[in-house]
Amino acid sequence: MERGLELVIARRNRRALLQRGGVELYPESYRAILMLHCLFFLALLLESHPWRIPLDGLTLFCLISLALLQILRYACIHSLGPFWNTRILVLPGAPRVRRGPYRFLKHPNYLVVVLEFALIPLLMRAPLTLVAFSLANLIILQRRIRLEERALASAKTGK
Repeated sequence: MERGLELVIARRNRRALLQRGGVELYPESYRAILMLHCLFFLALLLESHPWRIPLDGLTLFCLISLALLQILRYACIHSLGPFWNTRILVLPGAPRVRRGPYRFLKHPNYLVVVLEFALIPLLMRAPLTLVAFSLANLIILQRRIRLEERALASAKTGK
C-alpha cells in the first residue's frame, strides 16, 4: 500500500513538473527500478511464510526499524515537495533541495530503500531474497545515483 501511495504522489508531481517546464531524463532507468521492486516483493512471497514469523527480538527490531525508516522516507518526500519523484525529473534552473534530511545526505531516500531491502527479508526470514535483492538493489542504485547527479548538474547549468 505504501508503494502505491508513493506512485500516486510521484505521478502527481511528475505531471506538475512537466507542466512547469520540467524535463524527464533517463526514463529507461525507471523500468529497472520498477522491475526490481516488483520482483523483490514476489520473491518475498515465494520464500517467506508470514504466518510463521515468531514474535521475538529480531522481529521487534525489524518492525521498529522499518517504522523509523518510514519517518525518514516521508521526511524526504516532504523536503523535496513537488520535486520528489520515482523518476528522474529536473526543472532547469531550480536550486538543489538542501533541507530536511537532504542537509546531511545527497540521497537519503536511497538509504531508506537500501535498509528496507535488508530489513524486510530479515523480518520475513527470507535470506535468499535478502542477499540477492540487496546486491541487485545496490548495483541499480549506484547507476541511478550517477544518472541523478548528472541530471541535477545539467539542470543547474541548463545543458
